[in-house]
Amino acid sequence: MSSTPALAASRTLLRVLLVLNLVVGAGIAALLAASFLFEETLMAGAVGEPLSPATMPLVMGMRGIAAIGIASIPLNHIFLTRLLAIVDTVRAGDAFVLANAVRLQTIAWTLLGLEMLHLLVGAVITGASTDERPLDIEWSFSFNPWLAVLLLFVLARVFEHGARMRADLEGTV
Repeated sequence: MSSTPALAASRTLLRVLLVLNLVVGAGIAALLAASFLFEETLMAGAVGEPLSPATMPLVMGMRGIAAIGIASIPLNHIFLTRLLAIVDTVRAGDAFVLANAVRLQTIAWTLLGLEMLHLLVGAVITGASTDERPLDIEWSFSFNPWLAVLLLFVLARVFEHGARMRADLEGTV
């Protein structure tokens, strides 16, 4: 076993994040449902003025962003469970296995999906906002997550190559 305090803490943190992901997802779903059930009170409070045809784009934008948030929950779950599985193999002292290469590739695809959802949020904000009534949600584009996606795809190949080399070496000994 190659367990260290950092790996144990990482495992604990990932398990907490898995639970928090579900709690946040349930909260977003509840808010989305409430936006329909208590539309006048809740949405007028969120928009800051009575509901009218002029404020409906903001209401629809907020609902759209909530729906995107709900769509991100399964992607976050996939990301976190695969990362937890990688941490477990590292703790067991066997990181360079083909399963981890597959997990890293899955994490890369998942992060790509999350970034696409992030772009969709930006599009919803742009579509719902007007000069008179902006959808006041801080959103910005960053290249860093896109570079992380690229890095994860490369690391997946490195792990795959390392696992194959290790298997070849074990086969010759």
